[in-house]
Amino acid sequence: MEAAAQMLDEARHEQDDIRDLIGADTEQLTRRLRAHRLELFPPSASKTIRRFSPVEAAKLIGINDGYLRQISQEGKAGNPDVSSTGRRFYSVEDMNEIRAYLDTNTRSKRRYVPHRTGNEHLQVISVMNFKGGSGKTTTATHLAQYLAFKGYRVLAVDLDPQASLSAMFGQQPEFDVGPNETLYGAIRYDDERRELAEIIRPTYVAGLDLVPGNLELMEFEHETPKALTGRGAEDLMFFARLSAAFDTVADRYDIIVIDCPPQLGFLTLSAICAATSVLLTVHPQMLDVMSMNQFLIMMRELLDVVASAGGNTKHDWLRYLITRYEPGDGPQTQMVGFMRSMFGQRVLTHPMLKSTAIADAGITKQTLYEVDRQQFTRSTYDRAIEALDLVNAEIEALVQRAWGRA
Repeated sequence: MEAAAQMLDEARHEQDDIRDLIGADTEQLTRRLRAHRLELFPPSASKTIRRFSPVEAAKLIGINDGYLRQISQEGKAGNPDVSSTGRRFYSVEDMNEIRAYLDTNTRSKRRYVPHRTGNEHLQVISVMNFKGGSGKTTTATHLAQYLAFKGYRVLAVDLDPQASLSAMFGQQPEFDVGPNETLYGAIRYDDERRELAEIIRPTYVAGLDLVPGNLELMEFEHETPKALTGRGAEDLMFFARLSAAFDTVADRYDIIVIDCPPQLGFLTLSAICAATSVLLTVHPQMLDVMSMNQFLIMMRELLDVVASAGGNTKHDWLRYLITRYEPGDGPQTQMVGFMRSMFGQRVLTHPMLKSTAIADAGITKQTLYEVDRQQFTRSTYDRAIEALDLVNAEIEALVQRAWGRA
């Protein structure tokens, strides 16, 4: 009888309202996450970007380290930190100052400050995939930082309600991002809409700003169907609202990098229509490639509808980025070859390698560019950073080509 009563109690417990169970779990998880955050980043702390060695700085600026040393020793530009051993370390601000000096004081035809000029249009890169775990946010975060290190004026936009990109930039979505402080605030349909300039936040990287995200972005998915049925003649269609918001801040930036949600909804379609370029991340496994195929089928069908309504479907480039690639894995290598045989140059030459260094850095919400090399085995770190730089440099070259630069 006792056993039967216990089983009855357990059965009743399993029939508890799922709202209560989710509510209790949410409260507990929120408390734990808050405690974890305070442990890693106490209230007085803020994220910073490390300084770069002469070799790193010279590579990012585009000069040799001997010339950089000469400029520093003569005090012509930058104010690098000098260690007790006399070694210099450069901030992003130092590198930007040196670029400005080189453009003003050298006769080189090369432009060291890479800001767009004249008819060079704002580059909007939408990073997307239908399937989670493809390295989409990792790619977007590292790309935005790399471009800022290279001297571009960059805006990173978190369009994913899960807001992982925001967390990587030190903005915890449930604590630091309030109502109407995401991109939804600039593209919403009611009279609470705000200017995008009011929502943009500076980051700890010079030249890199952020539009954070959180669950509020889902409101756009819910409100758009209502707006489509009750739309006035003067209202912008959903796919044009993001472009219109970007137009209001276009003169402040060279490149916008959008981290899209891992689903094909109104937010993602808006990002495609606002984009000048699309980067699709894909893990070279059969299930991931099959998932991407479904994504492409749906995207083509929906873009046909959007195009018929006047949406933008013309882009400077579309590329596939192989992510989490293990060169020693035979099936993965075969899958990469399979994709290259179909898509040719639309598959980026350089893949992003799977790396424990990137995964370990992510545990503390840091990018590989932020962590100290000494935290890892030197070969592990160097291998990962080289792969990152090759991928990002290839994307930078596509941007330069879109602008008509050599």
